[in-house]
Amino acid sequence: MAKLKDGTWVLVADSEKALILENRGSGDPPDLRVLRKTEQENPPNHEQGSDRPGRTQSSHGPGNSAYDETDWHELGKERFAGDLADLLYKHAHASTYAELVLIAAPEILGKLRKALHKEVADRVVAEIPKGLTQLPLDQLEKRLAKDLEDAD
Repeated sequence: MAKLKDGTWVLVADSEKALILENRGSGDPPDLRVLRKTEQENPPNHEQGSDRPGRTQSSHGPGNSAYDETDWHELGKERFAGDLADLLYKHAHASTYAELVLIAAPEILGKLRKALHKEVADRVVAEIPKGLTQLPLDQLEKRLAKDLEDAD
């Protein structure tokens, strides 16, 4: 896929920020417009959890053991990916877009892929496993065009 079709949505995400963009036109590089910007505050785990892990008494013999500590930061990433998948499903169900490109850091892309509804997954035309949320829009357009060309 060398060029994006007019109206193709592009999701650019990391674990705390997501941009939903729409391609306007069919030129190269794409002409992306911001439709929505979403951010989630997800501080490090040590700033979120304050309780010590629970303990359990051994059912046979002496001794105690601790439960694993909840990784709140990791849960936040999964929740964010789930929220994005729900948003994409809502718009796919309303036929707001026909094609979708996913750009996300590999870890987030994996979580997002697992959370996608079949109706959304069927619209994905490309996946780019890179964290590009910090790029300005003009650089993102050029990078996307290059990555799509390299994928052909």
